[in-house]
Amino acid sequence: MKILFKNANVIPITSEPFKGDVLIENGKIKSTGKTEKRGNDVEVIDLDGKYLLPGFIDAHSHIGLWEEGVNEPVSSDGNEWTDPVTADVKAIDGFNPEDTAIERALSGGITTVMIVPGSANPVGGQGAIIKFKSKIVDEMIIREPAGLKMAFGENPKRVYGDQKKTPSTRLGVAAIIRTYFTRVQDYMKKKENAQKEGKTFVERDLKLEAGERVLRGQMPARIHAHRYDDILTASRIAEEFGFKFVIEHGTEGYKIVDTLKAKKISVVVGPLLTFRTKRELKDMTMESIKILNSNGILTALMCDHPVIPLEYASVQAAAAMRQGAKAEDLLKMLTINPATILGIENRVGSIEKGKDADVVVWSGHPFDMKSRVEKVYIEGKKVFE
Repeated sequence: MKILFKNANVIPITSEPFKGDVLIENGKIKSTGKTEKRGNDVEVIDLDGKYLLPGFIDAHSHIGLWEEGVNEPVSSDGNEWTDPVTADVKAIDGFNPEDTAIERALSGGITTVMIVPGSANPVGGQGAIIKFKSKIVDEMIIREPAGLKMAFGENPKRVYGDQKKTPSTRLGVAAIIRTYFTRVQDYMKKKENAQKEGKTFVERDLKLEAGERVLRGQMPARIHAHRYDDILTASRIAEEFGFKFVIEHGTEGYKIVDTLKAKKISVVVGPLLTFRTKRELKDMTMESIKILNSNGILTALMCDHPVIPLEYASVQAAAAMRQGAKAEDLLKMLTINPATILGIENRVGSIEKGKDADVVVWSGHPFDMKSRVEKVYIEGKKVFE
């Protein structure tokens, strides 16, 4: 199946915007620019006056885990808050593809998300990168597992402090995580020794297997941290054990931009268009987006759905322009930047030849509050109109 989008205002993200055509074939972007010749097997869609952009990507979401319109424990599968270390749980096993929020997310131009467990536990579980292209989670997966969720700060302190258990302090949270990775190191050594001795390793532990993937560089840690001291503690522990990580939320990251830049720490910042619900958000500011981008920090913008419903990703981004953020930077934070952070930039995040045909037709520029999403295609298949 071929589709030719004609006369569109194309914003490719990684190159200059242009007025012209985009041809998609077999789920991929075949060409961009001017397409004069075409066969009878091409569906032509004239987008004169409309905008064509890549699908938006949210690199930190709980969609399908906390279902829209249901505020009951039976439909809240984001946190297994019965143990500070639940590295063995997987977000895909609690994900509901029929969450009504998914259709609304498509109406906001979102096509790809990283779903992660919540932040109740210091080590919370494994996330997955999915596309909204099916009602079967196995068919939606791009990569799984795609990261090990960890959390610093108030959330794990509150959850276990209320239970009179460790961790109830920041000291305790850090100790739990250090102890976990120390156990992972010992586990890996046992495996290696068994291999050297020609023995079958029979002490498999799914919690430690997840940590082994992190220490071997097979997936990153996705670390929830708001305050800048928590960000630095996360960095310290990552350096101690030698693993890759991404900071999630990064509310006070703007206070330590020199450190973030020197250490090449990526940040999935947000949500910022929301109420300051706890003490560690007291210095939250939309201006952080401008500061992080102007200092060369690889930054994506999250909604933290359901905190901000995913369909309002463009609204949150547009609001940051009031504090001096540039439109081109904000578009990258919704597309190529999260794709790069997730390690899928070879497939999505921009309109380029050879990439997946995940494209969205907007009635106007996404940051114009009057603009609406008219059509969404994922891998060349229309999934929303």
